[in-house]
Amino acid sequence: MKTRPSLAALLCGTALIALTGLAQAQASAPGAATPGIDKRQARQEQRIDQGTASGSLTQHETNKLERQQAHIDHVEDKAKADGSVTKKERAHLHNMQDRASARIHKNKHDRQHRPNAQ
Repeated sequence: MKTRPSLAALLCGTALIALTGLAQAQASAPGAATPGIDKRQARQEQRIDQGTASGSLTQHETNKLERQQAHIDHVEDKAKADGSVTKKERAHLHNMQDRASARIHKNKHDRQHRPNAQ
């Protein structure tokens, strides 16, 4: 004799499947993906690390640049929070990255060096 699952068990199972699907859909929402922004952010962080290692960035400059990168990450996270990054939000992020890139270049080439850098 086979036993049938109760209606409550079926509803719980169905709700769990629906919630899992919803969570996956939100996590992979195409409007929230920012691979170009993420790639550029990673590259700028590499530039800061290289400048720190070479001594072309002072500790103060490095700290300021890293705070700026953290702020950009925070703004990006806020933009993604609703599951979609609008054109205006993307433009704002690109503008922030442009300013950060210019600041990295300026600080790396301003003839200030960290003492005892290799």
